[in-house]
Amino acid sequence: MPQSKPAAKTGLLSDASRAEIDRWIAKYPPDRKQAAVMAALRIAQDQNGGWLSVDLIEAVAQYLEMPPIAAHEVATFYTMYDLKPVGRHKVCVCTNISCQLNGSARIMDHLRKKLGVKPGETTPGGKFTLKEVECLGACGGAPMMMVDKTYYENLTPEKVDQILDQLE
Repeated sequence: MPQSKPAAKTGLLSDASRAEIDRWIAKYPPDRKQAAVMAALRIAQDQNGGWLSVDLIEAVAQYLEMPPIAAHEVATFYTMYDLKPVGRHKVCVCTNISCQLNGSARIMDHLRKKLGVKPGETTPGGKFTLKEVECLGACGGAPMMMVDKTYYENLTPEKVDQILDQLE
């Protein structure tokens, strides 16, 4: 009896997402399209309100013609990907060495108290998700955080409050 092919999940990717992924694929040799996996996962995550479902990760894998487990490995390894729904604003605090030496623990403690959540949790009402992340590449401005896609450097608790208070 012939084996049936798995149902195509690539339809979960919007036309706009597929077009953007195709632009990334074009940057690599034709036989290396899987190299676009990180960009493709980011695009799929953005399309989905900031998080990746198992089906969406598998849709990316199918689109890039790679084993689903390989896409899952990338999505679960890097802190930039979220595997459950997130708040309207994702607050990512760098806690790597430069930020740590310059007070990121104080910033994280302040955010935990202000938002009433621990890292990995979302505030009631879904406004903020707090994340502790590895290096965001802004060591010269430590301590720093990224809110959505914007970097904020040289943080103090007061500056954090100003930033968060300006968000809808």
